[in-house]
Amino acid sequence: MSTSTSIENLKVRVTRVTWEAEGVVGLRLSSVDGSPLPEWEPGAHVDLKLPSGLGRQYSLCGDPAEREHYDIAVRLEAAGRGGSAEVHGTALIGRELVLERVRNHFPLAEAESYLLIAGGIGVTPLVPMARALAGRGADFSVVYCGHGGATMAFRAELTRICGERVSFVDTALEPRPDLKELIGSTAAAVYCCGPAGLLDAVTEVCEAAGVRCETEHFGAAALDVDESGEEVELELRRSGLTVVADADTTLLQAMRDAGVDLESDCEEGYCGTCETRVLEGTPDHRDVVLSKAERAAGKTFFPCVSRACGRKLVLDL
Repeated sequence: MSTSTSIENLKVRVTRVTWEAEGVVGLRLSSVDGSPLPEWEPGAHVDLKLPSGLGRQYSLCGDPAEREHYDIAVRLEAAGRGGSAEVHGTALIGRELVLERVRNHFPLAEAESYLLIAGGIGVTPLVPMARALAGRGADFSVVYCGHGGATMAFRAELTRICGERVSFVDTALEPRPDLKELIGSTAAAVYCCGPAGLLDAVTEVCEAAGVRCETEHFGAAALDVDESGEEVELELRRSGLTVVADADTTLLQAMRDAGVDLESDCEEGYCGTCETRVLEGTPDHRDVVLSKAERAAGKTFFPCVSRACGRKLVLDL
């Protein structure tokens, strides 16, 4: 079950900057007044405001027991939307940043055994998971894939935590692991974080094998507006408004154009900020936040990217 802790513009100071790997910078965010930061569990991420005002989401990769600071890691994305470039190109030591939320759409649940699969910078939420599993003596293993050993952050940390239970796969030198063999023989539950292609492949294998699979995307999926060319009618039950979004307008933007103030952030379907309760109708889910069970239930959706299966949705707004 996902969780969220709202923070009222909590200021933190950048007290450490480290190079974790080629193209990956680590930031330590410390409490300004020395008070403990909000509790978190493995899989959680923070909503962080950068000096420019950009809001971005970063997985926590430190130790939840160390509440005087948070640790995050940011890979420089040449084709990104500016957040990683700002982190890499700004002198941040000593700067105060603003934390808005601690959220967890990727919690670690109880299972008989675990397989953690990381792709690239998707390793960040899996480091505290591995630490927690090792700490309680769980049956687990980790497979970490990256293109070039120098680009793979936290290799030494994972080796220290996991010992022989971690395998590193440099896809610049060797083929990707056989997922069918890997998943079918090692775990009751698979946790995977990384690029969409890896997550899709892992999900497909897990579904075929009947293995529990929990995934988290790093970045947005390739999502477009409604390809059917049909408009969507939104009845906002509490407001008494009806809003119509044409095929070239997101449902979120259509509501904004009608004067409805709905909080949002990434607007690409991966931060979870604009989550909205659905009273009637069937959403066409296009986010990367909701689990398969949550999608099937159809009780909530994200209007920044999702549409409707049919012409109308009734929302609790």
